Amino acid sequence: MEGISVQRPHARTALTCAAALLLVSLTACAGGAEADDRKPTPPRGVTAQAGSATSVHVMWEQSTDDKGVTGYEVYREGRKAASVPAGKRMTDIGGLTPSTAYTFTVRARDAAGNLSAPGSAAPATTPAAPAADTAPPTAPVKLRGTADSGRTATLSWGGSTDDVRVTSYDIYQEDSRIHTVAGTGTTARLTGLRPGTVYTFTVRARDASEKSSPDSNALDLTTPSAAGAPAGTAPTGLRTRTTAEGGDFAVDLSWDQPDTGGTIPAYQLFLNGKPTTTIVWGGTPPAGRATYRLTLTDPPGTRYSLKIRPKLPDGTWGDFSAQRTIVLPG
Repeated sequence: MEGISVQRPHARTALTCAAALLLVSLTACAGGAEADDRKPTPPRGVTAQAGSATSVHVMWEQSTDDKGVTGYEVYREGRKAASVPAGKRMTDIGGLTPSTAYTFTVRARDAAGNLSAPGSAAPATTPAAPAADTAPPTAPVKLRGTADSGRTATLSWGGSTDDVRVTSYDIYQEDSRIHTVAGTGTTARLTGLRPGTVYTFTVRARDASEKSSPDSNALDLTTPSAAGAPAGTAPTGLRTRTTAEGGDFAVDLSWDQPDTGGTIPAYQLFLNGKPTTTIVWGGTPPAGRATYRLTLTDPPGTRYSLKIRPKLPDGTWGDFSAQRTIVLPG
């Protein structure tokens, strides 16, 4: 019994010391983890443009944060109207009242939930609802433009007409809308582009009843490469011709091959943004202009977007060509 009574205080002391050490360790760990209490910067360049009698298109520039921006909150008259992921910097706010003035602000959000101060307020006034707007606008014409730098471009076009009024023009990069301007304007300055990249732009007009025009002509622009960057590897001069063959459709593609310093063994063909087939030559790859025939079995009127990219001599995939849009003939 005497031996046991002597050991108990030591056991209690050891446990107490272990607990104290654990507490110190946990305290040190907790103290070492820095809380993220820094807010993102306010979004700059906030603009708001009425797209119809009941909707407004809001756009802004990217915010920065010490940990990373995870999203944006869009406010209408101080009340949250939409949440947008970090990779997107535009949204449409619908359900509005015709002939009404609104004010929009945008705040950036980080992973810790910190919200930035609001960016500058952007006003917009919705037009009056048309009494009878039965026809969409005509397509914009003569779309043209220049790549001003590796990250910016300026577009211009001939205006559309509508039975009531054109309220806005939407600019599309391939099949995604990236910008909107007022119906009274026929120019747009695009930012956030990548150097050394081929872009295909189209423009559609929109009226107060949300009817959109057909596409304008497609415009291909290549932004200048950054200093010291390797030469571009995009195929150029992509052309398509579609013909009916029995119950199917043949799409003949041709393009100029890029100079890669070696043989291009294959190309990858994308339809509607998804890889569809790999074009591999049966013998020696052709030099100069290449051709390929694609067979489609969809109904007449089906719309497709097509683009290709080369497989480089080192086995990696090169840059995309400009995109082409086809509609299977009736």
